[in-house]
Amino acid sequence: MVIHRLLSEQYRTLPVLINESTSLGKTYIITGGNSGLGLETARHLVKASAATVILAVRNLTAGQKAKDEIEKLTGRTGVVQVRHLDMSSYASVQSFAQKISAEVDRIDGFVCNVGVMLDAWSTTEGFETSIFVNVISTVFLGVLMMPKLSACDRKFGSRPTIVFIVSILGYIAKGEMDKSRPGPVFELLNDEKLANMGQRYAMSKLIEEAAVRQLAALCPVERTGVVVAMVAPGLCATGLGHQGRTFTKIVQGTLKALMARTAEEGSRTYLHGLVVGAEGHGKLLSGCKIKENWVPDWLLNEEGLKLQKDIWKDLAAELERVQPGCISQLASLSILSSPAPVI
Repeated sequence: MVIHRLLSEQYRTLPVLINESTSLGKTYIITGGNSGLGLETARHLVKASAATVILAVRNLTAGQKAKDEIEKLTGRTGVVQVRHLDMSSYASVQSFAQKISAEVDRIDGFVCNVGVMLDAWSTTEGFETSIFVNVISTVFLGVLMMPKLSACDRKFGSRPTIVFIVSILGYIAKGEMDKSRPGPVFELLNDEKLANMGQRYAMSKLIEEAAVRQLAALCPVERTGVVVAMVAPGLCATGLGHQGRTFTKIVQGTLKALMARTAEEGSRTYLHGLVVGAEGHGKLLSGCKIKENWVPDWLLNEEGLKLQKDIWKDLAAELERVQPGCISQLASLSILSSPAPVI
């Protein structure tokens, strides 16, 4: 069913849903904005008269090159900024969030685009790298940005949106997920002997979706003024998976050659996420439509909600360990209150 749905919309023509009237004067931040879907999203936003587009990148040289390319293509200068962000480092995520919150007056859209697809075991900050980058640091960044985004809604009435990138491939990882049930989810995910690295990307995206759903539930738009969106862009011709071993690269290359969208086409799903509004809060978006009907029952029923809460409980405990108060402050965010202090 998952593969059928993935194939069913791969060849659909997708609309470009951001133009001069929707992005004029607005500020957007894109992690991993120097290549692939992130770069194409930035190009669209600059072309559509965004006031500021910030590329948050690990490699500043690559970020500067992307900036130069965008300026040459669009003819607009003084719009793109390049900032350093390494999603494999807690300290870098914390530093980035603190500086952006303090230095950027307005944020209308924030795209958490960085992700990795690995098929060999490695660790980062004490966790398997896929789980750390795709789930832990990504959600951490989102959590740290929520106070600023909520404050922007209070100040500008702008209804900011934070977009997380998920994948319906996550739904094929239920069996892998069941290996870590019951028990401390992230502890079991960190057991190399239990890990099927061939499914680790799908697994990380399943965990990420569950965590983001809980984040959205804890931060309703009506209270925070922030839309939390989840976009599944489908199979796209990007560099995702380039760190894999030779066999993985061959399989990925073949699939992309046969059926992948271009990065530009895939970026249109990001644009949809940025404009979907409260209707899409906490829901799956794919093919520039809300696709909540694609989500399997086992993720939405009572058992699925328990899994979602268990994942959040473990993740929240880890994030609170790293930065005390980052999770508890979510409950105090309100469009009716004064801005929360930036830690």
